Amino acid sequence: MSEPALRRPYVALCRALIAAAAVTGITIECVHSDPLRVFTFFTILTNAAIAITFAWSAHRAWTGRPPLSPRVTGAVLLCIVITGLVYHLVLANESSGFSEAENLAQRTGDLVLSNQLLHTVTPVTVTLDWLLLTTPARFQWRYAYQWLALPLAYAAFALLRGPLIDPPNRYPYPFLDVDLHGYPAVLRNAVVLALAFSALALLLITLDRTRPHLATQENRISSPAPRPLK
Repeated sequence: MSEPALRRPYVALCRALIAAAAVTGITIECVHSDPLRVFTFFTILTNAAIAITFAWSAHRAWTGRPPLSPRVTGAVLLCIVITGLVYHLVLANESSGFSEAENLAQRTGDLVLSNQLLHTVTPVTVTLDWLLLTTPARFQWRYAYQWLALPLAYAAFALLRGPLIDPPNRYPYPFLDVDLHGYPAVLRNAVVLALAFSALALLLITLDRTRPHLATQENRISSPAPRPLK
């Protein structure tokens, strides 16, 4: 006789709210700009992945089905952490060589809200979900290079797409802007970022394998271990 499904309604609610935050931010951006251009940004693609993954994960938690593969959840975790760090440390940082703080300061109304949802709320809440509501030691070392394929593929897409688009603003991010910096500098930027993202992936795996188990019996992502027979 199979064990009854372990439903996790509070986990499901939290993940549904995270998915809703991502969808709200993306929707606001699409209202104010051409959706085709909006979906060329790594931020938008990553938040779209968060929306799909966390809606799916919320459904599984609500119905008591097994959690998603850590290969999938780790990939979106890495990408959304990259999104938050690059935004706050590079793009919104006035002392950064690639700062867009002046342009960001011109955003008003609901665009300010979308900025916060896409670059702060989702990175923070996804990280907290991983730390508080998932079982540790599910990430494998081999996942690191698999996860890195996503940001590297995006960089290749941005660089290959740029020459096909009429100027200006052919490249989505200043550190990938060949028109401003030339190919040697952009490739150097890409190598530096790839190394940084590799270190970040390894750090996430290390933390996952050493962090304490904070999830409760009712809310953790995995099914409880089988109990010995009495």
